[in-house]
Amino acid sequence: MMEWWDAWQQGVFEHLILPLMLTLGLDAQIEEGLVGALWLMLGVLQLAVVALVLVPLQRWWPAERTVPEQQAAVRAAVRPDVIYTVVHRLGLFRAVLFVTLEPLWSSALGLLRTWGLPSWHLDALWPGVTDVAWVSFLIYLIAFDFLGWVLHWLQHRWGWWWQLHALHHSQRHMTAWTDNRNHLLDDVIHDAVFVFMGLIVGVAPAQFVAVVVVMQLMENLSHANLRWSFGRWGDRLLVSPKFHRRHHAIEPLEAFHGERAAAVPGVNYGVLFPFWDQLLGTADHRPGYPATGLRDQLPEHGGRDYGQGFWAQQRLGVMRLWGRA
Repeated sequence: MMEWWDAWQQGVFEHLILPLMLTLGLDAQIEEGLVGALWLMLGVLQLAVVALVLVPLQRWWPAERTVPEQQAAVRAAVRPDVIYTVVHRLGLFRAVLFVTLEPLWSSALGLLRTWGLPSWHLDALWPGVTDVAWVSFLIYLIAFDFLGWVLHWLQHRWGWWWQLHALHHSQRHMTAWTDNRNHLLDDVIHDAVFVFMGLIVGVAPAQFVAVVVVMQLMENLSHANLRWSFGRWGDRLLVSPKFHRRHHAIEPLEAFHGERAAAVPGVNYGVLFPFWDQLLGTADHRPGYPATGLRDQLPEHGGRDYGQGFWAQQRLGVMRLWGRA
């Protein structure tokens, strides 16, 4: 099976990635093209999991049922989310980052090294134990999950960043495709930090790919329109669709935070592991599967428009950022 996988990766690289890199004049970065082929292959598999596994499951165990009269409107609302997911999972967005930001980060890190910043690997902290492949992977998974929690918390705490991130929360019909429903500038900031931290902690490219793929698939699951919980204790070990749906709830936060609502604008920020929320006081394990979206979308709260299509959503995000929408 590994031979088959290697042959597939080599074929994708030789017949698709390599000609494209040569056309773009990226001859000096050919070695990174193999990693690009890996991103593309894993992206195709992720799309297959979402379309062939999670989408049917949503029909069988929906958290929110759709009546026939609503189906056309729901499909129209979800269609941009599918576009976002395809663009991200097939590596198109990452390819742009590879050509623009990654060389910049590598140069910056090289400069820091010349100034005396030591070169180290996070998984080398405990020699003999962290040398084991699965232990090393788990360390990086936990580390990047915490980074994901921090960035997600900042997306809600920093007003300017929230103006971009609000697009993600504006989906009133959350599905397995909603994970990548983000403003492109929001993704640039988030992914640039992820890549730079990957360089800082010394994660190997293949391990970085594996960590990101695991996190992405779990986020597809946690956003799915599924009436699923992992149980009283399971929901405290792994983020479930029930746990994350509470993060997207349209209901006022006062129901959970009371007087602290203004100081804690959100709950359940976890990507993979809920224990960050448990430790930092933002976990909400109340029962139920609330409606999703933003309060200012409701007619009685102003009926704010977040856009119905890909380009409209991108344009309105920039306008919100500049205080013009």
